[in-house]
Amino acid sequence: MSDRILILDFGSQVTQLIARRVRESGVYCEILPFNVDPDRIRDFGAKGIILSGGPASITSEESPRVSDAVFETGLPILGICYGEQAICQQLGGAVEISEHHEFGRAMVEVTDVCGLTEGVWAKGERHQVWMSHGDRIERLPDGFRVVGTSDGAPNAMIADDARRIYAVQFHPEVVHTPDGAKLLANFTGRVAGCTGDWSMAAFRDRAIAKIRDQVGSGKVVCGLSGGVDSSVAAVLLHEAIGEQLTCVFVDHGLLRAGEAEEVLRLFGDHYNIPLIHRDAGDLFLGKLAGVSDPETKRKIIGATFIDVFDEDASRIGAEFLAQGTLYPDVIESVSYTGGPSVTIKSHHNVGGLPERMNLALVEPLRELFKDEVRVLGRELGLPDSLVGRHPFPGPGLAIRVLGEVTAERCEVLRKADTIYLDEIRKAGLSDAIWQAFAVLLPVKTVGVMGDARSYESVCALRAVTSSDGMTAESYAFDHAFLAQVATRIVNEVRGINRVVYDITSKPPGTIEWE
Repeated sequence: MSDRILILDFGSQVTQLIARRVRESGVYCEILPFNVDPDRIRDFGAKGIILSGGPASITSEESPRVSDAVFETGLPILGICYGEQAICQQLGGAVEISEHHEFGRAMVEVTDVCGLTEGVWAKGERHQVWMSHGDRIERLPDGFRVVGTSDGAPNAMIADDARRIYAVQFHPEVVHTPDGAKLLANFTGRVAGCTGDWSMAAFRDRAIAKIRDQVGSGKVVCGLSGGVDSSVAAVLLHEAIGEQLTCVFVDHGLLRAGEAEEVLRLFGDHYNIPLIHRDAGDLFLGKLAGVSDPETKRKIIGATFIDVFDEDASRIGAEFLAQGTLYPDVIESVSYTGGPSVTIKSHHNVGGLPERMNLALVEPLRELFKDEVRVLGRELGLPDSLVGRHPFPGPGLAIRVLGEVTAERCEVLRKADTIYLDEIRKAGLSDAIWQAFAVLLPVKTVGVMGDARSYESVCALRAVTSSDGMTAESYAFDHAFLAQVATRIVNEVRGINRVVYDITSKPPGTIEWE
Protein backbone atom coordinates (compact mmCIF):
# COMPACT_ATOMS: atom_id res chain seq x y z
CA MET A 1 0.00 0.00 0.00
CA SER A 2 1.24 3.50 -0.82
CA ASP A 3 2.12 6.01 1.89
CA ARG A 4 -0.86 8.01 3.15
CA ILE A 5 -1.63 11.40 4.64
CA LEU A 6 -4.70 12.05 6.79
CA ILE A 7 -6.49 15.41 6.59
CA LEU A 8 -8.75 16.34 9.51
CA ASP A 9 -11.43 18.78 8.44
CA PHE A 10 -12.60 21.74 10.53
CA GLY A 11 -15.11 22.77 7.87
CA SER A 12 -13.07 24.94 5.51
CA GLN A 13 -14.61 25.47 2.09
CA VAL A 14 -11.22 24.63 0.53
CA THR A 15 -10.33 21.47 2.46
CA GLN A 16 -10.78 19.43 -0.71
CA LEU A 17 -8.07 21.53 -2.34
CA ILE A 18 -5.61 20.36 0.31
CA ALA A 19 -6.32 16.79 -0.73
CA ARG A 20 -5.93 17.67 -4.40
CA ARG A 21 -2.51 19.26 -3.84
CA VAL A 22 -1.34 16.31 -1.75
CA ARG A 23 -2.42 13.81 -4.38
CA GLU A 24 -0.78 15.91 -7.10
CA SER A 25 2.50 15.26 -5.31
CA GLY A 26 1.93 11.50 -5.72
CA VAL A 27 0.76 10.88 -2.16
CA TYR A 28 -2.59 9.27 -1.36
CA CYS A 29 -4.70 11.07 1.25
CA GLU A 30 -8.21 11.12 2.68
CA ILE A 31 -10.32 13.67 4.55
CA LEU A 32 -12.07 12.81 7.81
CA PRO A 33 -14.01 15.04 10.24
CA PHE A 34 -11.95 16.67 13.00
CA ASN A 35 -13.92 14.70 15.63
CA VAL A 36 -13.38 11.26 14.10
CA ASP A 37 -12.83 8.43 16.56
CA PRO A 38 -9.15 8.28 17.63
CA ASP A 39 -9.06 4.56 16.83
CA ARG A 40 -9.88 5.36 13.22
CA ILE A 41 -7.01 7.86 13.12
CA ARG A 42 -4.60 5.22 14.40
CA ASP A 43 -5.98 2.54 12.06
CA PHE A 44 -5.67 4.79 9.00
CA GLY A 45 -1.93 4.25 8.88
CA ALA A 46 -0.96 7.82 7.97
CA LYS A 47 2.61 9.04 7.81
CA GLY A 48 1.48 12.58 8.57
CA ILE A 49 -1.61 14.59 9.56
CA ILE A 50 -2.88 17.91 8.19
CA LEU A 51 -5.37 20.05 10.13
CA SER A 52 -7.52 22.14 7.79
CA GLY A 53 -8.85 25.67 8.11
CA GLY A 54 -12.38 26.36 9.30
CA PRO A 55 -15.01 29.06 9.89
CA ALA A 56 -15.10 28.91 13.70
CA SER A 57 -13.18 31.06 16.19
CA ILE A 58 -10.89 29.02 18.41
CA THR A 59 -11.53 31.61 21.16
CA SER A 60 -15.04 30.24 21.61
CA GLU A 61 -15.51 27.47 24.16
CA GLU A 62 -17.73 25.61 21.68
CA SER A 63 -15.17 25.76 18.87
CA PRO A 64 -14.04 22.41 17.43
CA ARG A 65 -10.88 20.70 18.69
CA VAL A 66 -9.08 17.56 17.61
CA SER A 67 -8.58 14.68 20.00
CA ASP A 68 -5.40 14.79 22.08
CA ALA A 69 -4.68 11.44 20.45
CA VAL A 70 -3.67 13.36 17.30
CA PHE A 71 -0.69 14.88 19.10
CA GLU A 72 0.07 11.62 20.89
CA THR A 73 0.60 9.74 17.62
CA GLY A 74 4.05 11.28 17.25
CA LEU A 75 3.33 11.82 13.53
CA PRO A 76 4.33 14.98 11.69
CA ILE A 77 1.49 17.55 11.80
CA LEU A 78 0.77 20.56 9.61
CA GLY A 79 -1.86 23.08 10.71
CA ILE A 80 -3.43 25.44 8.19
CA CYS A 81 -5.18 28.68 9.27
CA TYR A 82 -7.69 27.51 11.92
CA GLY A 83 -5.53 24.40 12.17
CA GLU A 84 -2.61 26.55 13.29
CA GLN A 85 -4.74 28.25 15.92
CA ALA A 86 -6.06 24.89 17.15
CA ILE A 87 -2.51 23.62 17.56
CA CYS A 88 -1.53 26.67 19.59
CA GLN A 89 -4.63 26.63 21.77
CA GLN A 90 -4.47 22.89 22.48
CA LEU A 91 -0.72 22.76 23.16
CA GLY A 92 -0.63 25.60 25.68
CA GLY A 93 -0.40 28.74 23.58
CA ALA A 94 -2.93 31.56 23.36
CA VAL A 95 -5.14 32.88 20.56
CA GLU A 96 -7.13 36.12 20.75
CA ILE A 97 -9.62 37.99 18.61
CA SER A 98 -7.72 40.61 16.65
CA GLU A 99 -8.66 44.12 15.62
CA HIS A 100 -6.70 43.53 12.42
CA HIS A 101 -8.29 41.01 10.08
CA GLU A 102 -6.48 39.66 7.06
CA PHE A 103 -8.44 38.49 4.03
CA GLY A 104 -7.01 38.10 0.54
CA ARG A 105 -3.50 38.35 -0.84
CA ALA A 106 -0.62 39.08 1.54
CA MET A 107 3.16 38.75 1.61
CA VAL A 108 4.93 36.42 4.04
CA GLU A 109 8.60 36.88 4.84
CA VAL A 110 10.55 33.74 5.72
CA THR A 111 12.44 34.71 8.88
CA ASP A 112 14.11 31.38 9.65
CA VAL A 113 14.57 27.93 8.14
CA CYS A 114 12.68 24.86 9.33
CA GLY A 115 11.80 21.38 8.12
CA LEU A 116 8.66 22.64 6.37
CA THR A 117 10.47 25.26 4.27
CA GLU A 118 13.89 23.63 3.87
CA GLY A 119 14.84 23.34 0.23
CA VAL A 120 11.81 25.27 -1.11
CA TRP A 121 11.51 28.61 0.74
CA ALA A 122 14.76 30.29 1.81
CA LYS A 123 15.35 32.64 4.74
CA GLY A 124 14.79 36.25 3.72
CA GLU A 125 12.49 35.43 0.79
CA ARG A 126 9.03 36.97 0.48
CA HIS A 127 6.18 34.91 -0.92
CA GLN A 128 2.64 35.81 -1.92
CA VAL A 129 0.00 33.91 0.07
CA TRP A 130 -3.74 33.91 0.63
CA MET A 131 -4.94 34.88 4.09
CA SER A 132 -8.40 34.42 5.59
CA HIS A 133 -8.42 34.95 9.35
CA GLY A 134 -9.69 37.23 12.09
CA ASP A 135 -8.05 35.74 15.20
CA ARG A 136 -4.33 35.94 15.87
CA ILE A 137 -1.83 33.98 17.94
CA GLU A 138 -0.65 35.94 21.00
CA ARG A 139 1.55 33.29 22.64
CA LEU A 140 3.25 30.25 21.13
CA PRO A 141 3.27 26.89 22.91
CA ASP A 142 6.55 25.72 24.39
CA GLY A 143 8.95 24.40 21.76
CA PHE A 144 7.62 26.53 18.91
CA ARG A 145 9.35 29.41 17.14
CA VAL A 146 8.31 31.89 14.46
CA VAL A 147 9.68 31.14 10.99
CA GLY A 148 7.53 33.52 8.92
CA THR A 149 5.64 36.78 9.39
CA SER A 150 3.20 39.01 7.54
CA ASP A 151 1.86 42.50 8.24
CA GLY A 152 -1.30 41.12 9.81
CA ALA A 153 0.08 37.89 11.28
CA PRO A 154 3.36 38.08 13.24
CA ASN A 155 3.10 34.29 13.66
CA ALA A 156 2.29 33.53 10.02
CA MET A 157 4.51 30.43 10.09
CA ILE A 158 5.58 28.53 13.21
CA ALA A 159 7.64 25.39 13.74
CA ASP A 160 8.53 22.80 16.35
CA ASP A 161 11.17 20.72 14.55
CA ALA A 162 11.67 18.39 17.50
CA ARG A 163 8.06 17.19 17.37
CA ARG A 164 7.79 17.81 13.60
CA ILE A 165 4.74 20.06 14.09
CA TYR A 166 4.40 23.01 11.71
CA ALA A 167 1.63 25.52 11.10
CA VAL A 168 0.83 28.38 8.75
CA GLN A 169 -1.79 31.10 9.06
CA PHE A 170 -2.34 31.26 5.28
CA HIS A 171 -3.80 28.74 2.83
CA PRO A 172 -1.04 26.99 0.82
CA GLU A 173 -3.61 24.86 -1.01
CA VAL A 174 -5.24 27.65 -3.07
CA VAL A 175 -3.89 28.94 -6.38
CA HIS A 176 -3.60 32.43 -4.86
CA THR A 177 -0.61 31.08 -2.91
CA PRO A 178 1.51 30.33 -6.01
CA ASP A 179 4.24 28.35 -4.24
CA GLY A 180 1.97 26.77 -1.64
CA ALA A 181 1.99 23.37 -3.34
CA LYS A 182 5.75 23.22 -2.81
CA LEU A 183 5.26 23.60 0.94
CA LEU A 184 2.66 20.82 1.00
CA ALA A 185 4.90 18.54 -1.07
CA ASN A 186 7.78 19.33 1.29
CA PHE A 187 5.63 18.34 4.25
CA THR A 188 4.53 15.05 2.71
CA GLY A 189 7.96 14.20 1.32
CA ARG A 190 10.79 15.71 3.37
CA VAL A 191 8.97 15.92 6.72
CA ALA A 192 6.60 12.91 6.63
CA GLY A 193 8.82 10.72 4.46
CA CYS A 194 6.21 9.78 1.87
CA THR A 195 7.71 8.31 -1.31
CA GLY A 196 5.18 9.88 -3.69
CA ASP A 197 4.57 6.62 -5.57
CA TRP A 198 0.76 6.73 -5.71
CA SER A 199 -0.34 6.42 -9.35
CA MET A 200 -3.49 5.78 -11.34
CA ALA A 201 -2.10 2.50 -12.66
CA ALA A 202 -1.66 1.31 -9.08
CA PHE A 203 -5.16 2.54 -8.20
CA ARG A 204 -6.62 0.63 -11.16
CA ASP A 205 -5.07 -2.67 -10.05
CA ARG A 206 -6.14 -2.15 -6.43
CA ALA A 207 -9.69 -1.14 -7.43
CA ILE A 208 -10.12 -4.24 -9.60
CA ALA A 209 -8.98 -6.46 -6.75
CA LYS A 210 -11.39 -4.72 -4.33
CA ILE A 211 -14.32 -5.12 -6.74
CA ARG A 212 -13.64 -8.82 -7.18
CA ASP A 213 -13.30 -9.31 -3.45
CA GLN A 214 -16.58 -7.49 -2.70
CA VAL A 215 -18.70 -8.94 -5.51
CA GLY A 216 -17.44 -12.50 -5.66
CA SER A 217 -19.68 -14.38 -8.09
CA GLY A 218 -22.62 -11.99 -7.67
CA LYS A 219 -24.34 -9.95 -10.36
CA VAL A 220 -23.94 -6.17 -10.57
CA VAL A 221 -26.21 -3.61 -12.20
CA CYS A 222 -24.83 -0.20 -13.15
CA GLY A 223 -26.81 2.84 -14.25
CA LEU A 224 -25.24 4.57 -17.26
CA SER A 225 -26.01 8.25 -17.70
CA GLY A 226 -23.73 9.06 -20.62
CA GLY A 227 -21.43 11.08 -18.35
CA VAL A 228 -17.78 10.52 -17.51
CA ASP A 229 -18.24 9.12 -13.99
CA SER A 230 -20.69 6.32 -14.74
CA SER A 231 -18.87 5.45 -17.98
CA VAL A 232 -15.49 5.04 -16.26
CA ALA A 233 -17.10 3.07 -13.43
CA ALA A 234 -18.78 0.72 -15.93
CA VAL A 235 -15.58 0.00 -17.87
CA LEU A 236 -13.61 -0.56 -14.65
CA LEU A 237 -16.30 -2.95 -13.38
CA HIS A 238 -16.40 -4.81 -16.69
CA GLU A 239 -12.62 -5.26 -16.57
CA ALA A 240 -12.96 -6.65 -13.05
CA ILE A 241 -15.98 -8.96 -13.35
CA GLY A 242 -16.86 -9.24 -17.05
CA GLU A 243 -20.28 -10.72 -17.78
CA GLN A 244 -21.39 -10.40 -14.17
CA LEU A 245 -22.08 -6.73 -14.98
CA THR A 246 -25.20 -5.45 -16.71
CA CYS A 247 -25.64 -1.75 -17.47
CA VAL A 248 -29.01 -0.02 -17.60
CA PHE A 249 -29.17 3.13 -19.70
CA VAL A 250 -32.28 5.17 -18.93
CA ASP A 251 -32.63 7.70 -21.75
CA HIS A 252 -34.74 10.41 -20.13
CA GLY A 253 -34.84 12.56 -23.26
CA LEU A 254 -32.83 15.32 -21.57
CA LEU A 255 -29.40 14.48 -22.96
CA ARG A 256 -27.22 16.56 -25.23
CA ALA A 257 -27.26 15.89 -28.97
CA GLY A 258 -25.83 12.50 -29.89
CA GLU A 259 -25.20 11.32 -26.33
CA ALA A 260 -27.66 8.43 -26.39
CA GLU A 261 -26.24 7.11 -29.66
CA GLU A 262 -22.69 7.35 -28.29
CA VAL A 263 -23.59 5.36 -25.17
CA LEU A 264 -25.18 2.59 -27.22
CA ARG A 265 -22.31 2.49 -29.70
CA LEU A 266 -19.51 2.55 -27.13
CA PHE A 267 -20.86 0.20 -24.47
CA GLY A 268 -23.14 -2.04 -26.51
CA ASP A 269 -20.98 -2.43 -29.62
CA HIS A 270 -17.35 -1.57 -28.76
CA TYR A 271 -17.06 -2.95 -25.21
CA ASN A 272 -19.85 -5.51 -25.69
CA ILE A 273 -21.08 -4.92 -22.14
CA PRO A 274 -24.58 -6.34 -21.52
CA LEU A 275 -26.76 -3.25 -21.85
CA ILE A 276 -30.45 -2.53 -21.33
CA HIS A 277 -31.62 0.61 -23.14
CA ARG A 278 -34.81 2.20 -21.87
CA ASP A 279 -36.21 5.05 -23.97
CA ALA A 280 -38.29 6.94 -21.40
CA GLY A 281 -38.20 10.48 -22.76
CA ASP A 282 -41.98 10.86 -23.03
CA LEU A 283 -42.45 9.62 -19.46
CA PHE A 284 -39.98 12.14 -18.00
CA LEU A 285 -41.33 15.06 -20.02
CA GLY A 286 -44.84 14.18 -18.95
CA LYS A 287 -43.81 14.24 -15.28
CA LEU A 288 -42.10 17.62 -15.78
CA ALA A 289 -45.03 19.27 -17.55
CA GLY A 290 -45.85 22.64 -16.00
CA VAL A 291 -42.94 22.51 -13.49
CA SER A 292 -40.56 25.50 -13.31
CA ASP A 293 -38.79 25.26 -9.95
CA PRO A 294 -35.32 23.70 -10.45
CA GLU A 295 -35.28 21.75 -7.18
CA THR A 296 -38.72 20.30 -7.91
CA LYS A 297 -37.44 19.27 -11.33
CA ARG A 298 -34.51 17.48 -9.71
CA LYS A 299 -36.74 15.57 -7.32
CA ILE A 300 -39.16 14.56 -10.09
CA ILE A 301 -36.35 13.36 -12.33
CA GLY A 302 -34.63 11.54 -9.48
CA ALA A 303 -37.77 9.73 -8.36
CA THR A 304 -38.80 8.85 -11.92
CA PHE A 305 -35.32 7.62 -12.76
CA ILE A 306 -35.27 5.31 -9.74
CA ASP A 307 -38.68 3.89 -10.65
CA VAL A 308 -37.67 3.22 -14.26
CA PHE A 309 -34.24 1.92 -13.33
CA ASP A 310 -35.63 -0.39 -10.64
CA GLU A 311 -38.19 -1.80 -13.07
CA ASP A 312 -35.44 -2.87 -15.49
CA ALA A 313 -32.82 -3.76 -12.89
CA SER A 314 -35.17 -6.09 -11.00
CA ARG A 315 -35.27 -8.40 -14.03
CA ILE A 316 -31.52 -8.95 -13.82
CA GLY A 317 -31.51 -10.49 -10.36
CA ALA A 318 -28.53 -8.41 -9.30
CA GLU A 319 -27.22 -8.32 -5.74
CA PHE A 320 -25.14 -5.15 -6.19
CA LEU A 321 -25.75 -1.65 -7.52
CA ALA A 322 -22.72 0.19 -8.93
CA GLN A 323 -22.58 3.98 -8.80
CA GLY A 324 -20.11 6.57 -10.00
CA THR A 325 -19.84 8.20 -6.57
CA LEU A 326 -16.76 10.45 -6.38
CA TYR A 327 -14.68 11.51 -3.40
CA PRO A 328 -16.26 15.00 -3.18
CA ASP A 329 -19.65 13.26 -2.79
CA VAL A 330 -18.23 11.25 0.11
CA ILE A 331 -16.69 14.31 1.78
CA GLU A 332 -19.82 16.42 1.38
CA SER A 333 -21.95 13.72 3.00
CA VAL A 334 -20.04 14.25 6.24
CA SER A 335 -20.83 17.30 8.37
CA TYR A 336 -17.83 18.58 10.31
CA THR A 337 -20.13 19.73 13.08
CA GLY A 338 -22.35 16.70 13.28
CA GLY A 339 -20.16 13.83 12.20
CA PRO A 340 -20.92 11.24 9.55
CA SER A 341 -24.32 11.21 7.94
CA VAL A 342 -25.74 8.59 5.65
CA THR A 343 -26.13 10.28 2.29
CA ILE A 344 -26.32 8.06 -0.78
CA LYS A 345 -25.73 9.60 -4.17
CA SER A 346 -28.32 8.57 -6.70
CA HIS A 347 -28.55 9.41 -10.38
CA HIS A 348 -27.54 13.02 -10.96
CA ASN A 349 -27.21 13.74 -7.22
CA VAL A 350 -30.93 13.77 -6.57
CA GLY A 351 -33.14 11.77 -4.24
CA GLY A 352 -31.78 8.63 -2.64
CA LEU A 353 -32.05 4.86 -2.83
CA PRO A 354 -35.34 3.47 -1.57
CA GLU A 355 -35.07 0.48 0.76
CA ARG A 356 -37.13 -1.64 -1.61
CA MET A 357 -34.18 -1.89 -4.01
CA ASN A 358 -32.37 -4.08 -1.45
CA LEU A 359 -29.00 -3.85 -3.24
CA ALA A 360 -25.51 -3.52 -1.80
CA LEU A 361 -23.54 -0.59 -3.17
CA VAL A 362 -20.37 -0.90 -5.23
CA GLU A 363 -18.63 2.49 -5.59
CA PRO A 364 -15.28 1.93 -7.30
CA LEU A 365 -14.54 5.65 -7.81
CA ARG A 366 -15.34 6.89 -4.32
CA GLU A 367 -11.68 7.66 -3.59
CA LEU A 368 -11.17 9.83 -6.69
CA PHE A 369 -11.68 13.47 -7.63
CA LYS A 370 -13.21 14.40 -11.00
CA ASP A 371 -9.93 15.04 -12.80
CA GLU A 372 -8.53 11.78 -11.41
CA VAL A 373 -11.52 9.92 -12.90
CA ARG A 374 -10.52 11.29 -16.30
CA VAL A 375 -6.97 10.01 -15.80
CA LEU A 376 -8.38 6.59 -14.87
CA GLY A 377 -10.61 6.67 -17.96
CA ARG A 378 -7.58 7.17 -20.17
CA GLU A 379 -5.76 4.43 -18.26
CA LEU A 380 -8.69 2.13 -19.14
CA GLY A 381 -8.59 3.10 -22.81
CA LEU A 382 -11.80 5.14 -23.01
CA PRO A 383 -11.86 7.56 -25.97
CA ASP A 384 -10.92 11.14 -25.22
CA SER A 385 -14.19 12.32 -26.80
CA LEU A 386 -15.90 10.89 -23.70
CA VAL A 387 -13.21 11.26 -21.04
CA GLY A 388 -12.53 14.89 -21.96
CA ARG A 389 -16.19 15.85 -22.24
CA HIS A 390 -17.19 18.94 -20.31
CA PRO A 391 -19.28 18.04 -17.25
CA PHE A 392 -22.93 18.97 -17.54
CA PRO A 393 -24.23 19.55 -14.00
CA GLY A 394 -27.75 18.75 -13.01
CA PRO A 395 -30.15 16.21 -14.54
CA GLY A 396 -29.50 16.96 -18.19
CA LEU A 397 -31.22 19.74 -20.07
CA ALA A 398 -34.04 20.05 -17.54
CA ILE A 399 -32.07 22.42 -15.31
CA ARG A 400 -30.59 24.31 -18.29
CA VAL A 401 -34.09 24.99 -19.60
CA LEU A 402 -35.12 27.63 -17.11
CA GLY A 403 -38.86 27.60 -16.59
CA GLU A 404 -41.13 24.88 -17.96
CA VAL A 405 -39.48 21.94 -19.72
CA THR A 406 -41.02 20.86 -23.01
CA ALA A 407 -39.76 18.74 -25.89
CA GLU A 408 -39.69 21.83 -28.11
CA ARG A 409 -37.68 23.95 -25.65
CA CYS A 410 -35.26 21.08 -25.06
CA GLU A 411 -34.67 20.77 -28.79
CA VAL A 412 -34.05 24.51 -29.14
CA LEU A 413 -31.47 24.37 -26.35
CA ARG A 414 -29.93 21.17 -27.69
CA LYS A 415 -29.27 22.82 -31.05
CA ALA A 416 -27.82 25.96 -29.48
CA ASP A 417 -25.61 23.94 -27.16
CA THR A 418 -24.32 21.86 -30.07
CA ILE A 419 -23.32 24.97 -32.03
CA TYR A 420 -21.60 26.47 -29.00
CA LEU A 421 -19.54 23.36 -28.29
CA ASP A 422 -18.75 22.95 -32.00
CA GLU A 423 -17.29 26.46 -32.17
CA ILE A 424 -15.26 25.82 -29.00
CA ARG A 425 -13.79 22.70 -30.62
CA LYS A 426 -13.06 24.50 -33.89
CA ALA A 427 -11.26 27.25 -32.00
CA GLY A 428 -9.12 24.65 -30.18
CA LEU A 429 -10.38 25.78 -26.78
CA SER A 430 -11.85 22.53 -25.42
CA ASP A 431 -8.86 21.70 -23.23
CA ALA A 432 -8.57 25.27 -21.91
CA ILE A 433 -12.19 25.25 -20.72
CA TRP A 434 -13.33 22.99 -17.91
CA GLN A 435 -17.07 23.37 -18.46
CA ALA A 436 -19.20 25.00 -21.14
CA PHE A 437 -22.91 24.84 -21.89
CA ALA A 438 -25.85 26.87 -23.12
CA VAL A 439 -28.90 27.84 -21.08
CA LEU A 440 -32.37 28.71 -22.38
CA LEU A 441 -33.80 31.60 -20.38
CA PRO A 442 -37.51 31.94 -19.56
CA VAL A 443 -37.71 35.39 -21.18
CA LYS A 444 -38.34 36.59 -24.71
CA THR A 445 -37.12 39.72 -26.44
CA VAL A 446 -38.11 41.68 -29.51
CA GLY A 447 -35.52 41.62 -32.28
CA VAL A 448 -35.21 42.49 -35.94
CA MET A 449 -34.11 39.69 -38.24
CA GLY A 450 -33.80 40.83 -41.82
CA ASP A 451 -36.89 42.88 -42.64
CA ALA A 452 -39.07 41.29 -39.96
CA ARG A 453 -39.50 41.73 -36.24
CA SER A 454 -39.21 38.64 -34.06
CA TYR A 455 -40.23 37.78 -30.53
CA GLU A 456 -38.12 34.83 -29.42
CA SER A 457 -36.17 33.40 -26.48
CA VAL A 458 -32.82 34.47 -25.05
CA CYS A 459 -29.94 32.00 -24.86
CA ALA A 460 -27.14 32.38 -22.28
CA LEU A 461 -23.70 30.85 -22.73
CA ARG A 462 -21.40 29.79 -19.93
CA ALA A 463 -17.76 28.72 -19.93
CA VAL A 464 -15.44 28.44 -16.93
CA THR A 465 -11.88 27.40 -16.27
CA SER A 466 -11.03 25.17 -13.34
CA SER A 467 -8.28 22.77 -12.36
CA ASP A 468 -10.35 20.75 -9.91
CA GLY A 469 -14.04 21.52 -10.35
CA MET A 470 -14.23 23.25 -6.95
CA THR A 471 -13.38 26.80 -7.95
CA ALA A 472 -14.08 28.44 -11.28
CA GLU A 473 -13.53 31.63 -13.25
CA SER A 474 -15.33 32.64 -16.42
CA TYR A 475 -13.35 32.03 -19.60
CA ALA A 476 -12.25 35.23 -21.32
CA PHE A 477 -13.46 34.68 -24.90
CA ASP A 478 -12.53 37.38 -27.35
CA HIS A 479 -15.37 39.38 -28.88
CA ALA A 480 -14.91 37.86 -32.35
CA PHE A 481 -15.50 34.35 -31.00
CA LEU A 482 -18.66 35.31 -29.12
CA ALA A 483 -19.94 37.18 -32.17
CA GLN A 484 -19.39 34.09 -34.34
CA VAL A 485 -21.25 31.83 -31.88
CA ALA A 486 -24.13 34.29 -31.47
CA THR A 487 -24.48 34.73 -35.23
CA ARG A 488 -24.65 30.98 -35.81
CA ILE A 489 -27.17 30.37 -33.02
CA VAL A 490 -29.50 33.18 -34.12
CA ASN A 491 -29.27 32.12 -37.78
CA GLU A 492 -29.50 28.36 -37.31
CA VAL A 493 -31.78 27.88 -34.30
CA ARG A 494 -35.38 28.86 -34.77
CA GLY A 495 -36.72 30.16 -31.44
CA ILE A 496 -33.70 32.22 -30.31
CA ASN A 497 -33.03 35.82 -31.33
CA ARG A 498 -30.58 36.96 -28.67
CA VAL A 499 -27.46 35.48 -27.06
CA VAL A 500 -25.75 36.67 -23.85
CA TYR A 501 -22.57 35.50 -22.12
CA ASP A 502 -22.46 34.77 -18.39
CA ILE A 503 -19.24 36.14 -16.84
CA THR A 504 -20.01 35.09 -13.26
CA SER A 505 -17.17 33.31 -11.47
CA LYS A 506 -17.62 30.90 -8.60
CA PRO A 507 -15.70 30.69 -5.33
CA PRO A 508 -14.99 27.26 -3.82
CA GLY A 509 -18.11 25.14 -3.77
CA THR A 510 -20.52 23.56 -6.23
CA ILE A 511 -20.37 24.97 -9.74
CA GLU A 512 -23.94 25.48 -10.82
CA TRP A 513 -25.98 27.85 -12.98
CA GLU A 514 -29.70 27.84 -12.37
